[in-house]
Amino acid sequence: MVKKRFYNPAQLFISSFLLLIAAGTCLLKLPLALNQPLSWIDALFTSTSAVCVTGLIVVDTATHFTFWGQLIIMLLIQAGGIGILSFAALFTYFLKGGSTYESQLTVGAYSNTERMSEVFVLLRRMVWITLGIELVGALGIFWSLGDGNGMSLGNRIFFSLFHSISSFCNAGFSTLSNGLMEGTVVHNYSLQFVISLTYIFGGLGFPIVVNVLQYIRHVYRRVVGKWTLRGSFHRPWVLNINSKINLVTAGIITFFATFVIYVNEYGHVLSAHQGIGKIVIAFSTATTPRTAGFNSIDFGALQFSTIIFVMLLMWIGASPNSTGGGIKTSTIALAVMNVLSLAKGKDRTEVFGREIGSISIKRAFATMFLSLFTIGIAIFSISFFEPDRPLLEIAFECFSAYSTVGLSLGVTSGFVVGSKVVLIIVMFVGRVTMLSLLIAFIKKIKYTHYRYAQEELTIY
Repeated sequence: MVKKRFYNPAQLFISSFLLLIAAGTCLLKLPLALNQPLSWIDALFTSTSAVCVTGLIVVDTATHFTFWGQLIIMLLIQAGGIGILSFAALFTYFLKGGSTYESQLTVGAYSNTERMSEVFVLLRRMVWITLGIELVGALGIFWSLGDGNGMSLGNRIFFSLFHSISSFCNAGFSTLSNGLMEGTVVHNYSLQFVISLTYIFGGLGFPIVVNVLQYIRHVYRRVVGKWTLRGSFHRPWVLNINSKINLVTAGIITFFATFVIYVNEYGHVLSAHQGIGKIVIAFSTATTPRTAGFNSIDFGALQFSTIIFVMLLMWIGASPNSTGGGIKTSTIALAVMNVLSLAKGKDRTEVFGREIGSISIKRAFATMFLSLFTIGIAIFSISFFEPDRPLLEIAFECFSAYSTVGLSLGVTSGFVVGSKVVLIIVMFVGRVTMLSLLIAFIKKIKYTHYRYAQEELTIY
């Protein structure tokens, strides 16, 4: 008799990404995918970057890969963005007409849904919302191209689909050699703005997008109810506290970052743009570090202070349960609120008329510590392989890899094999998170019915 083994959700989640990366590596080595030879390490790097929706590249996507190679990359981005586990669960559900309790637990843990009845409802919404926003984004990109810059109709359609999927999934891959810095699109501000909006939606997180849509529908019903016999009605907490905290935090960070970059780079990298163009490029430069990875400007030409600020934005990243990486906006928000609570002498953290659970605070600080620990190890490792590299270049690449951003100071392709392997590991860890890895491989202890006496440690 073969003993049945139950794998926990974290193990299944990690395994699905490893299998997808391996499959992508093999597909990218096929002759029909390549215009030029590609080493196994570079194929693995590209596949990992696509599946982990990072965007760091060691070869030019535009010239090194054929149409079929670019199509493979686009599909890897799509699968990695939504999560191959979500796809597998949905296909199982639709093909078999249902699902086992174990698979519901697995997907529920991944999608952060507590009630089993909502697991597949959320996943169906996730897929439809993703495809819907990507379609709208593709139409916006197609329209913003105007005459297509000399592209054929087929190329315009593929360009629009590729960049819409890449932007919504916060991947940062482009079929242009210089990305959005390409001379044919760098001054196309409508294209830059559409792509920015698309990756901002992707970085909000599926539960937040669903909750915002529910709130919009509620507001619509209230407004319509005033002019019909149905009457107006009020539902408290339609917009839940998770959405409120992340939306407020993302809004504050976006406004502040745009202002800082606009002021700091006004006469520097933004000098090539005029009027509204400066604002659009400043806005895209401020939002893309939060894991999108599209480059409307040369990040290597930024002032030193701006580069440091961009590294901070990369570390913060997008919202939870989104296609983006980083420590997440909710984590930085909880850290700030906890510090303010301690400064006020309060023994609990409260916001919007609610008390934040202690487990959320613990997860936030664990996430911050593990991220800095991983990035620190990566910087040390690459410094060992690249002793002559400036520390700023190495640190920037490591922050970009861990937060699955994809921005670069232009040194990734020049790394030796050892440094590429380090970045591959960091991209993977950043996508699945170090906390998931620990949960996957550290055996959980059983709760006991006793507690030790509490002791206070000296902290400051």
